[in-house]
Amino acid sequence: MLHKVGRAKKTLAVIILLIITPFVTMAQTEDRQAIEELYHTMYRAMIDKDVDMMNQIHDDEFVLYHMTGMRQTKEEYINAIINGTLNYYDVETDSIEIVVNGDEAMMTGRSRVTAAVFGGSCHTWPLLLRFKLRRSVEGWRLTESRAAMY
Repeated sequence: MLHKVGRAKKTLAVIILLIITPFVTMAQTEDRQAIEELYHTMYRAMIDKDVDMMNQIHDDEFVLYHMTGMRQTKEEYINAIINGTLNYYDVETDSIEIVVNGDEAMMTGRSRVTAAVFGGSCHTWPLLLRFKLRRSVEGWRLTESRAAMY
């Protein structure tokens, strides 16, 4: 009798997994799509110098670590875009990798970014950005970014 009860529990567990797996997979796909769109929205906002959008997609605790090691808060970063310290002109995305874990995610984007920064001339950079993200009531928000070249 115990053997039959054990088998019944295992069978029930398998049935439950078969029922919920498509929903979990669908939710993860939707999260990845939303995060990928956030990546493209971020670059559009940087190019357009759209302060409202940049404020919306970056968490208040956002920190950017430049490839030089310089650290900027959200306010410092957005101000540098607005005042022309950081000027972005174009972006061509090569790849985006996303890993979602509940209400947190990691994203690595590789894009060729045309920019003139810190008084330098306009150049196209193979820019790799590693992001940490957090889901909020309003949706996914960027909480940290680390820049490097690839």
